[in-house]
Amino acid sequence: MKDKTKIAVLVSGGGTNLQALIDAEKSGILKSGEIVLVLSSNLDAYALERAKKAGIPTAVVTKKQFGGDREAYENAMIKTLRDAGVELVILAGFMTILGVRFIEAYRDRIINVHPALIPSFCGEGFYGLKVHEAALSYGVKVTGATVHFVNEIPDGGKIIAQKAVNIRKNDTPGTLQRRVMEQAEWKILPRAAELVSKQIQKNKTT
Repeated sequence: MKDKTKIAVLVSGGGTNLQALIDAEKSGILKSGEIVLVLSSNLDAYALERAKKAGIPTAVVTKKQFGGDREAYENAMIKTLRDAGVELVILAGFMTILGVRFIEAYRDRIINVHPALIPSFCGEGFYGLKVHEAALSYGVKVTGATVHFVNEIPDGGKIIAQKAVNIRKNDTPGTLQRRVMEQAEWKILPRAAELVSKQIQKNKTT
């Protein structure tokens, strides 16, 4: 058996997408990679509890620790990831836009899940409930989720997977958010993680 791709999941909040990845690893959907670290930008993120319950090491690196010095903050994150041998970074509700320094350190090895069908309702300012509010306000009939590689443009990297979700007449941003998570995000993120982990594994042996 080849060495599994070492994954870090970056979180800021509740960690529902992290849970989907943990469950996928247990069930064998994610078999080419293993989560070796959960890194949070928020000391109080419930995602840290989810990681501890699953026996996954955790770390917390906050902007506040570095007095707003972005370079020092990103360097600290990179060091934490490298110390853990991380090869693939998954953003799962991570509320910080990453800078060039971080992206260069893990070029083509950072993936993100976005709660809309990119290129709709994406880019700077579109996160959390704001995405679903925009979809409902615009009147689209179909939304969904996208997993993509991360580059210097917010939500601008190459698309790995997408899944559509129909909008219902009585949807609120909250009900839509929940359904997009259940029907799209929690399904395509683990599959994309497996796909990219497998590719990284393959590249190690060639």
